[in-house]
Amino acid sequence: MKAVLCKAFGPAETLVLEEIASPEAKKNEVLLEVHAAGVNFPDTLIIEGKYQFKPPFPFSPGGEASGVVTAVGEKVSHLKVGDRVMALTGWGSFAEEVAVPGYNVMPIPASMDFASAAAFGMTYGTSMHALKQRANLQPGETLLVLGASGGVGLAAVEIGKAMGAKVIAAASSAEKLDVAKAAGADELINYSESNLKDEVKRLTGGQGADVIYDPVGGDLFDAAIRSIAWNGRLLVVGFASGRIPELPVNLALLKGAAVVGVFWGAFAQRQPQDNAANFQQLFAWHAEGKLKPLVSQTYPLAQAAEAIDMLGQRKAVGKVVVQVR
Repeated sequence: MKAVLCKAFGPAETLVLEEIASPEAKKNEVLLEVHAAGVNFPDTLIIEGKYQFKPPFPFSPGGEASGVVTAVGEKVSHLKVGDRVMALTGWGSFAEEVAVPGYNVMPIPASMDFASAAAFGMTYGTSMHALKQRANLQPGETLLVLGASGGVGLAAVEIGKAMGAKVIAAASSAEKLDVAKAAGADELINYSESNLKDEVKRLTGGQGADVIYDPVGGDLFDAAIRSIAWNGRLLVVGFASGRIPELPVNLALLKGAAVVGVFWGAFAQRQPQDNAANFQQLFAWHAEGKLKPLVSQTYPLAQAAEAIDMLGQRKAVGKVVVQVR
């Protein structure tokens, strides 16, 4: 099979496409014929040795995939050969085949195509877990989404609306905000042109945002914590800006606020039943047309490095997908 390989830590341009042996499914795994693979921010980190997991060389990046099950390990009972599925792989999805633990594989609805499925699992799974389990977002509350045109940001906008929140989308350009508006955002903030804290206060009548969804970190985190409401919850989702911020904890004290970590991958493994329930709700909203994954660009497998590089430069809107088949 063909696979995109990382043989030494470095930039995306050092990845190579090679023919390697197909994997075999262990007792607790399924073998997946990959049709599409989502590109996510961790892919930009794992190839440079900056992610919390460092696979042995050579490895293929790609943390999520969609495709068809071609073999099932004897300890896997909820899947069968021929099932159309999405999978959380950690790495290995930028290849024609990948072996995945059964608990990380989920059937997809017949109405969902492979590209949408590859764009769905990680972003919507992360944002649903963040807003439901970690923030306990309530109808009528105000949700501020930073990086609102990216994969997880757009998912947070849509899920926030589905949960009955007022959604303020914040992004760095008018073009990106147009995408967030189309996804259902009620209010927009261009933080490259205006002060985030002042705009949030203006749009909330001075109250601040009840829940803040932050996949960006850096200077935006610093501004966001200062625009949080009493009893607000700031969700730490990621650090796309490149800088991990430090928190003056008196700011949390003054607002009775909570700064809450979001690690969906660990949640999915530790609380599989809760994760499955989340996806049943997500699939229902998808069927109702409330969730519409935006796949802005697709790349063939041979150009997976370009897809990773585009995401790393924060040029992507919505989700970028590698079309394997």
